[in-house]
Amino acid sequence: MHWIWLIIVGAIVGALGRLFHPGPDPMGWIVTIVLGIVSLIVGGLIAGGFWGFVIGVVIAVILTAIYGRVMATRSPRTV
Repeated sequence: MHWIWLIIVGAIVGALGRLFHPGPDPMGWIVTIVLGIVSLIVGGLIAGGFWGFVIGVVIAVILTAIYGRVMATRSPRTV
């Protein structure tokens, strides 16, 4: 049951990270959930409870910006 809550809250944190990051985000909902889960894990390691959630949202904004920059600089592959 813990994994289900982690996925749900990770989706919320990832969505908040995308909301607070200005500009277009070239990612789907699965990447959003993964970034949210990673942000929650790091935020939970730094602080617990409410502050872990807040730190997780801040980290999600940072990861969304990094992911957007990396994917924007990649050239499309042609076959």
